[in-house]
Amino acid sequence: QVQLVESGGGLVQAGDSLRLSCTASGRTSRINVMGWFRQTPGNEREFLAGLSWSFGRTYYADSVRGRFFISRDNTKNIMYLQMNSLKPEDTAVYYCAGEDGDMWPPNQTDAYGFWGQGTQVTVSS
Repeated sequence: QVQLVESGGGLVQAGDSLRLSCTASGRTSRINVMGWFRQTPGNEREFLAGLSWSFGRTYYADSVRGRFFISRDNTKNIMYLQMNSLKPEDTAVYYCAGEDGDMWPPNQTDAYGFWGQGTQVTVSS
């Protein structure tokens, strides 16, 4: 099994930047891709960005491309999401997730088998 823990959420103002972290533990050698998602009440979980854990290849949703940046340090088993120019509509619970198959592109939400508990990001206007 793989355990994922997000951190770095909080309350920021519009225009600010924030970096989320996702720390993986357990059988991390199983990980193929990892991704970031967000969810607001009453809505489905939205894919934001994903990467190939071994090679670092990245993939972004159109809604955040150029504003959010995904990266990883696989020597520390940590994935990051750098979020810039935050807007009130970015307010959500942010989740990281991992997949241990052969998925690519990494935007297939249902294929992820490992999820963190989520971290709240609130952007005030």
